[in-house]
Amino acid sequence: MSAMSNFLENEILDHVLSTGAYAMPSTIYLGLSTATFDEDNSGTELSGSGYARQSITFAAASSGSASSNATVTFPTATGSWGTVTSWGLFDASSSGNLLIYGDFTTSKVVGNGDILRVNSGDITITAA
Repeated sequence: MSAMSNFLENEILDHVLSTGAYAMPSTIYLGLSTATFDEDNSGTELSGSGYARQSITFAAASSGSASSNATVTFPTATGSWGTVTSWGLFDASSSGNLLIYGDFTTSKVVGNGDILRVNSGDITITAA
């Protein structure tokens, strides 16, 4: 399951209805959390212990959905990241705006020395 943030919903509406122009980000970044993000950008993204958002790319949409098209590899954890359950797509490598969010089908405990990889196709965005 994926959902758009309030920010992105408003930007798309303004763009489509010609009341504003959405400036598409040049790079989309994948962020991780131990709790579900929400459309108002609440939720706590991981921080510290070597964590950093990573860029992610998607194949062109077809039949109302688009999937990631390359493996995303996060830096080696230098401490515990906890149990990663959720993901968010952001328009900046830090701070910025949450665009789309969802939960992984399987959570992953990330400890010191672990490297988390999100395989190509593991994230699918669906427009309903």
